Amino acid sequence: MTVDDLLKLIPSNTFNDLAIETKVDFQVKKLTGETMFKLILFSMLNSDRLSLRVMETFLNSAKFKSFSEQELSSKFNSIRDRICTINADYFENLFNIIFTTYNKTLKEEKSLLKADSTYVSIAANLFSIGMLNGTESYNKKHVKYSVNLKGSLPCNVRVYTEQSFVSEDLALTDLIDTTNTPKGSVVVFDRGLQSRKSFDNFSKKNKLFVGRGKPQNKIKVVSVLKINAKPKESTVTITSDEIGYLSARGGVKTKNQFRSIKAVIDRTGVEICFVTNILDLDAYLIASFYKQRWEIEVFFKFIKQNLNVKHLVSRNINGIKVMIYMTMILAILILAYKKLNKISGYKIAKLKFEIDLDNTIIKEIVLLCGGNPAKAAHLWNST
Repeated sequence: MTVDDLLKLIPSNTFNDLAIETKVDFQVKKLTGETMFKLILFSMLNSDRLSLRVMETFLNSAKFKSFSEQELSSKFNSIRDRICTINADYFENLFNIIFTTYNKTLKEEKSLLKADSTYVSIAANLFSIGMLNGTESYNKKHVKYSVNLKGSLPCNVRVYTEQSFVSEDLALTDLIDTTNTPKGSVVVFDRGLQSRKSFDNFSKKNKLFVGRGKPQNKIKVVSVLKINAKPKESTVTITSDEIGYLSARGGVKTKNQFRSIKAVIDRTGVEICFVTNILDLDAYLIASFYKQRWEIEVFFKFIKQNLNVKHLVSRNINGIKVMIYMTMILAILILAYKKLNKISGYKIAKLKFEIDLDNTIIKEIVLLCGGNPAKAAHLWNST
């Protein structure tokens, strides 16, 4: 599937409808919501280190002008101000629509959800907001991105700068609570989330989960489950499978029953523990669910190495949200392109996506000028 075919899957009226709904273009003449979407996406794709100056340069390029409906020219400070003040809801809604579109295209509607967080840091003297993270970070401030991955695509992202959200008990609980989880969906997360209150809350809301507990977790056992035969593909050996009430600090027990599954990693002999509110599935199947959590680690590596998420273009919370939504949108497009075209590597997938998009733009320019560059002179004249 070509990039052009991929982009045509997005409903044609999306940008116009969202512009009206969010009033993103109210009293705006040049840098409309759709223009900013295209500019940020194009600049992210074509620059290893995105900056406002880079975006200013691309805005005046022949390539960008070829798919912009109006002739534009803006300085980097105007682009900066627009990113800081533009309605971030416009980009959040775009992200949701684009995820839904390609989640269905890839037939991943029933896939597992994987939740985790990552940090981006900047010198503290350059950043008025942000959180401290760790004992050696007093000269740096951090922004925390918590992401839910459904199948191969991000379906929810949250931005945190408040110090309290350095705790995964707060961040991942908020992420999972704000993620649309159809009945029967299962979310997997690491041992950063241990809050018994959150576990009870998930069960109350019928949100199924598989998390990592601690081998020394205390549980008031109600029943002991039989351990079935170990599948050949399993890399762990289940040693116990119990249902009961988990203990928290101060001896307080959970209101709901949970399942504590202990296992040993075959390769290392290390004991691990899984905690879940799924009481009826085979323990080895639960362990296989958790194993898929590594996919979000691969996703974070992809956006850090290939989409430059570590670099903050804006130090304003609204601008940070705009840029992370755009990063997630670009990630969805590249990952969908990668999967539909059966491309093995992330770097190659991004490169082929860029080349394919360039080819589409070249075709548009050729059609526009009919073989005579003078007919498209407005594309070559950069300010």
